[in-house]
Amino acid sequence: MNKIILMGRLTRDPEVRYGAANNTAIARFSIAVDRRFKREGQPTADFFNCTAFGKTGEFVEKYLKKGTKVVLDGELQNDNYTNKEGQTVYGMQIIVNSLEFAESKAASENNAGFVAQAVPDAPAPTAEAGGGFMNIPDVAEDELPFA
Repeated sequence: MNKIILMGRLTRDPEVRYGAANNTAIARFSIAVDRRFKREGQPTADFFNCTAFGKTGEFVEKYLKKGTKVVLDGELQNDNYTNKEGQTVYGMQIIVNSLEFAESKAASENNAGFVAQAVPDAPAPTAEAGGGFMNIPDVAEDELPFA
């Protein structure tokens, strides 16, 4: 099985062309997907090249632009080729099967000029309490749904 689900923002406006034989839309775009765990000195996002065909490609052309947050599912496909020097260049792309907006239009417009700001951190768990468990700060106990 080859299935991938991604949520991220378009890094640039889509490039759309139409096939000569059957006039099928072919939309190419890339999305930035935030990494779940961020390590110091490492990138905070991964970038994926995506291609959508047919009606999905037409949807991309009509409604998506740089910064739009989307959820897509598709298939991971090799995008290898041999360059002019005879060397094989390896690459991957996502072939999009379906695509949806991941936020409202108003939220998208509000985030267009978004600049990440430092948010004060909540108190961190303290030393090990025994049995492999961590002490939870008293402040956090009010936010736990099972307390």
